[in-house]
Amino acid sequence: MDDARPARPRSTAGAAPLRVPGSVRRTSSIDVSWPEGRAGNARLIGRARDIVTPDSGGSPLTCAEDAFEAWLKLDLTIVAIEAQPPRPALARLAGTRVGSGLRQALAQAAPEERRLATPLYLILDDIAGTSLVSSWAWSHWNPNWLAEVRAAFSNSGTSQTVRTMEGVCIGMVPGSSAFDPHRERDPTPVPELRNPDDPEGWHAFTVQDGAVGMRRARRIDVWREQGVIVIDSAFQDSATTPAGGRMAVHEYRLHVTADPRSLWLLSAEADARVLPHPECTAAAANLSRLLGSPLPALREKVLAELRGTAGCTHLNDAMRALAEVPALLKHLDDRPAP
Repeated sequence: MDDARPARPRSTAGAAPLRVPGSVRRTSSIDVSWPEGRAGNARLIGRARDIVTPDSGGSPLTCAEDAFEAWLKLDLTIVAIEAQPPRPALARLAGTRVGSGLRQALAQAAPEERRLATPLYLILDDIAGTSLVSSWAWSHWNPNWLAEVRAAFSNSGTSQTVRTMEGVCIGMVPGSSAFDPHRERDPTPVPELRNPDDPEGWHAFTVQDGAVGMRRARRIDVWREQGVIVIDSAFQDSATTPAGGRMAVHEYRLHVTADPRSLWLLSAEADARVLPHPECTAAAANLSRLLGSPLPALREKVLAELRGTAGCTHLNDAMRALAEVPALLKHLDDRPAP
């Protein structure tokens, strides 16, 4: 492996910024735990909320709020899933194995959630990515984790797995440091996402202290300024540790602008704060391929333009989530007059 590679990003942005007066904020989280131990079913609790901050600032108005609870087998098959408020159609997802086929299953079971860009759809769409990353949380609780990873890389079965993973994303390009079991893998300590000066800025998280737990969290702030739509977005994958506190493996900040009439993307910048491999950072330069795309089309456009080694899985999902910005703008337009 090339020891001259640049260091991977390890500088968290910290707590969420204060809410902008006259803005709308969508926050989402999926908290993963294993009440029956690592070999048992994983419990996923998803929560998402839309709030509008008045032009004068102060306490927000809650516009929409959704949640779900799901149980997944070790092989990532959905055992059961329920939403609040109830969506009985989600029961059809039981028996679905989480992965590339989940989005198609969602399209059949909950087409209105995507069409209306509900908070629920964002967390349902995030189940696949969250469940695939979640096992990383156990690395903090298993002192032999790194030794086991190194041993696994020496057997033929894992060699085949590595060949399968090559080219999945820009961090997995052939020859990437991701495939070097001897490289430094320490995670990055991160503070709470909730800003102590703005406790209403996030919805309530589940309590994960004292047990193995992983959390995927998103924030999307939207407002209009100087004739453009301004979007400030953040994403983080973090996990608990036996000593307390949290460690992150992925964290991005996005700064995006769009035309208020056409909804076309005018600019898009990604600030890589925490990533597992130095190769991951190269994905940000390819966001220029999305410029001129309408916001509502981003879910499809991102998958078409930033496939494989052209994109980062986590950055792609962060950009795909911005397809819901028009629905968030509607909250601003529908708010009561002051």
